[in-house]
Amino acid sequence: MFVFSSKFNIDKIHGYEILDSRGFPTVACEITLKNGLKGKAMVPSGASTGVSEAIELRDNDKNRFNGKGVLNAVNNINNILAPYLYNCDPTKQSYIDKKMIEIDGTPNKSKLGANAILAVSLACANVSAKIKGLELYEYIRRFILKDKYDVYTMPLPMLNVVNGGAHANNSLDFQEFMFVPVGAKNFRNALRISSECFYSLQKILIEKKQSTGKGDEGGFAPNLKNHVDALELMTQAIKQAGYHPGVNKDVAIALDCAASELYDQSTKKYIFSKAIANKVMDNTLGQKDSSQMIAYLKTLVEKFPIISIEDGLAESDWTGFAKLTATLGKKVQIVGDDLYCTNIELLKKGIESKSTNAILIKLNQIGTLTETINTVLLAKKNNLGAIISHRSGETEDTSIADLAVALDAKQIKTGSVCRSERTCKYNRLFEIEDSLYTKSKFDGIKSLTNIEQIASGEQRC
Repeated sequence: MFVFSSKFNIDKIHGYEILDSRGFPTVACEITLKNGLKGKAMVPSGASTGVSEAIELRDNDKNRFNGKGVLNAVNNINNILAPYLYNCDPTKQSYIDKKMIEIDGTPNKSKLGANAILAVSLACANVSAKIKGLELYEYIRRFILKDKYDVYTMPLPMLNVVNGGAHANNSLDFQEFMFVPVGAKNFRNALRISSECFYSLQKILIEKKQSTGKGDEGGFAPNLKNHVDALELMTQAIKQAGYHPGVNKDVAIALDCAASELYDQSTKKYIFSKAIANKVMDNTLGQKDSSQMIAYLKTLVEKFPIISIEDGLAESDWTGFAKLTATLGKKVQIVGDDLYCTNIELLKKGIESKSTNAILIKLNQIGTLTETINTVLLAKKNNLGAIISHRSGETEDTSIADLAVALDAKQIKTGSVCRSERTCKYNRLFEIEDSLYTKSKFDGIKSLTNIEQIASGEQRC
């Protein structure tokens, strides 16, 4: 890239260690231009991670933060990336991202750390938006996508209201149970509906003498008998809040099974270890092979208004995913998270094998803004739903809210309606919707356009 002296070129890149919402270290970066403009980014961290994710570099120094420090990643920003990118034009996003990948030189960013690379990548985008005098979502749409279409779609939120799995110390093996306000008229209305259902659920839990303590993503973490109990309480909460549960009604339900966490490679079985350990098993749980897991999910879909199932099978079970999508894909959004890890090559494999009809998108799974955008564009080109997602260890950075709007992703997943690291994303979306006014739209249930049942208006539950 030809670099010339400009007041809009990079003068300083400063990486530093901060804490995420779980109290563990993560990486932040601030870029200062020669004219004094600044842009920063904070990188989230996951607890339930796919094997194909780009590497989050940790120090493994047991004397600091129990080995979870990120000073090595910070050092890589300040002493390797910063000198190389000094005086560069930050608006050359794809060039900068490509160069950082080349400097790292590994297939999974294990040398510098995806947390270091992503911090710089996002900070470049944020400071570039300031150069152009635009909001981040506008900058991405106009200057990275080079799309002049100025009507933006506000995303349908998927709100995590019951936590389990790796996100909570309770009896539930599935990781997330979410309200999806499919009947909302706009984004603000969607959050109001979700909040009212959330606090309706809290009231029910209190009445049943269940804990209303929260898991990593702000959802309740009760010790229930099984997943059916959780779904029944959620359905009850929707009704008591004054809404109608249903796929084509007011509020539907989404699941994140995080099945890779349940899968035992030696036996090829999904083991519901929390249910077993807490002695809350019934005949629907225990151990299941891939076919039995699909059958179990099918029974839940038939009984409850479930509209989306994420990671219903393990990340290695490509054949099973194709069967799951063939079985339920006309009625339910089948989402690949660990299966794809926001990696465009894995997504190509999934498209070829018809493994899912949607993909979860997490910036830190792949490590640069450019790679993330390219993966979303490929998904949309092949009629796969795209859900922009947070991580269990979050920060007050709101970039994913802008990204969802810029890319017309139509769905976002960023946790419960409590805890500020979650609500800051929703509050950012309120700001965006208000500022756009007539230049925004909200598709509600039609955000899931790849499901035949939605197009037909068929009622369920």
